[in-house]
Parts: sequence; C-alpha cells; structure tokens
Amino acid sequence: MVLNPAKREKKSQYDQKLCRLLDEYTQVLVVAADNVGSTQMQNIRKGLRGDSIILMGKNTMMKRSIRLHAERTGNDAFKNLLPLLVGNVGFIFTKGDLKEVREEIAKYKVGAPARVGLVAPIDVIVPPGNTGLDPSQTSFFQVLNIPTKINKGTVEIVTAVELIRKGEKVGSSEAALLSKLGIRPFSYGLVVVSVYDNGTVFSPEVLDLTEDDLMEKFRSWLSNVTSLSLAVSFPTLAAAPHMFINAYKTALSLAVATEYTFPQAEKIKEYLKDPTKFAVAVSGDAAAPATSAKEEKAEQSEPAKEEEQESDEDLVAGLFD
Repeated sequence: MVLNPAKREKKSQYDQKLCRLLDEYTQVLVVAADNVGSTQMQNIRKGLRGDSIILMGKNTMMKRSIRLHAERTGNDAFKNLLPLLVGNVGFIFTKGDLKEVREEIAKYKVGAPARVGLVAPIDVIVPPGNTGLDPSQTSFFQVLNIPTKINKGTVEIVTAVELIRKGEKVGSSEAALLSKLGIRPFSYGLVVVSVYDNGTVFSPEVLDLTEDDLMEKFRSWLSNVTSLSLAVSFPTLAAAPHMFINAYKTALSLAVATEYTFPQAEKIKEYLKDPTKFAVAVSGDAAAPATSAKEEKAEQSEPAKEEEQESDEDLVAGLFD
C-alpha cells in the first residue's frame, strides 16, 4: 500500500514531535478523553499552556513511534508506556507538579445529558420534589416505577429514586425523563488513568498521598517487621531495642530468683529486700524539683536584699553630707 505523500509527511512530523517530547520531558500523564469535545479540549490546552503539552493520536501510531524511539536511544523505559495505550487515550507531557496539573485538568469538566445507549459512569438519583410538569406527563414516571403525586396541578416526586446504576446503559425512557427534568447527571473531561515518571508507572491515586499518610504507612510496616522479627527471633534494626530490653528483663528475673547478680540488678535486689528504700528514693526524686525551686527563689532574693541595703546606706550617707 502506497501512502499519500501528505499523509507520509504528517506521520513523519508526528513521529518527530513525539520523540522530541519523550526526550525533553520525564513526566507524562496518560489521560482518557472519552466524550471530550473539541472546544473543551481547546480550553484545557489553554489552561495548561506554559509547562505542559497535550498530545493525542492513534494508538498504533503512538506505539510504533515509542517502540522505534526506544530502540534508537536504547532507553527501554519508554516501552513502559506501551501497555497504557488502550482506548481513547492521550499524553500530557509536563515539567510541573503532577498533582497540580491533574487538579488543573479537573477544572475543565463540563456537564452532559444522559444520552440513549451511554454507559453511566456514576449512579443517577432523581431527587424528591416538585417537577413542574403537568399531570399528563405521569406516564414517564409510571414506566420507571417512580412514586409521584399531584400537588397544585403539577407532578411531585415523593421519594428519591435511583434511576440508573453505575455501569448500566441509559435507556430511552430514562433519557427522556432526565431531559424533561432538566437534569444533566454526567460530567466529562480528561481523566488521568496512569502516571509515568522517569520510567516508573504508577496509579494516579499515589498523587493524593501526603507526608502524614507516608509516615503512617511507614509506622505500620515498621511495626510488622518488628513483630515478625520478634516472633522468629531474627535480629533486625527495628527489633534490636526490644530484644535488648527483653534480654535484660530475662537476666534481671534470673538474678532476682537466684544468687547470681550483676551491677544493674543490685539496686533492684536492694529494693526487694527493703521496700522502704524504694519509697525514700521516689520521695527524694519528687522533693528535688521543689528544693531546686526554693534555691532559685532564694538566689533571686539575695541580690534584691543587697540592692536594698546599698540604697539605705546611700540615703544615710546623704543625710550627713
């Protein structure tokens, strides 16, 4: 099959642009563009202008360009993008903060009506209340088993009804009813499905993690490692302090139960022989802060007394001058 020279030139330009962006940018957001209109896409491009570039194209063309570029440069990390090219997707090359770019993309979601045959991305619930429709329109509600009543010459929905569930196709009756009620239940925009960063691919949910979340996960993992190490008696850096403390407790128990002793156990043995010593030690520790506070107060009062005495002496000397 002989390609049209114009098409061949366009493919060559596209290949060069994609390869240039792969070399220039290390961060790529893979986005799904289902039900995104041209005007909406243009607004997103304007919003990201400066540090991000959107590139759409046919999956086969993008895969071919990425595969050939990886072979030419010897960088197999680019091939991690190949499995992500499924469905109506595109690339956003960026040098900015990935989370901020995703938040900027989310600003350009627009509401859309429920069209017949469309797969619902969310649950659609019709709220209760007055619809403003005349009683002749009750047939729509009866077909969909929506409880209604006539109030002041208009149809009123009695209770909230789940009209469409997530993943179900929109039927003609559901679409007609939502259109009559003026409900646009769906919103569409570019959706980040995967993140590529320096050869690593991960889920966009990772961008929502904060430092507190990471610290909490680290504590949980550290606790698991410590528990496992203690259970199998395998020394690790995390379990070492606990092992030393447990060994000290065991040695102390043996020293208390037998005649064997060591310096750290002698004081404990003395307390066990004469519990009053322990009470004296505790009371002494409690009294130490109070004593130090009194001493500080006394030290502060002494300069004041000396200053007062000096002022009195000066006054007396002044009387005899």
